[in-house]
Amino acid sequence: MAKDRYAPKPLTDIMAGLNNRLAAYAGKSQALDTQQQLLRDFLGPKLGEKCRVSNYRDGTLMIEAVSAPIALRLNYLKMDMQSHFRAAGMAELGQIKITANPQATQRLSTRPKVADGKPTNSLKMSEQTADYLNAIADSAPPSLKEKLQRLALHGKNKS
Repeated sequence: MAKDRYAPKPLTDIMAGLNNRLAAYAGKSQALDTQQQLLRDFLGPKLGEKCRVSNYRDGTLMIEAVSAPIALRLNYLKMDMQSHFRAAGMAELGQIKITANPQATQRLSTRPKVADGKPTNSLKMSEQTADYLNAIADSAPPSLKEKLQRLALHGKNKS
């Protein structure tokens, strides 16, 4: 009897194939975390939070910086950085490539801390903005008017 190629595969068969890949991803992730920590130790807290280790392959460490000036500064430190990584046990490190990637800012940005289940918001509405919203609400349709007035209350309460 011919095997039905559209028949569902048992979950154990699928998971057996994924376990090796997941283990490889977990190992790579841990290695990148270790390298990121080495980078932060070398650069210090200020400069360390403006760059990240993006990949390590074939003796090449790739680092992303949030801007071109930061990348330029890292390029000046490249040889010392390479010595630091080698001394920390990465003897096979041959070169370091540094790129500027403005989108790295999103990955490096820290999320606001959540206290009591409510996210913290550092942006406050001014009383003048609340007055503008009330002025717009005066000429708005009734459904929108109610919503704008409720929004304007947030500016009045914060002051």
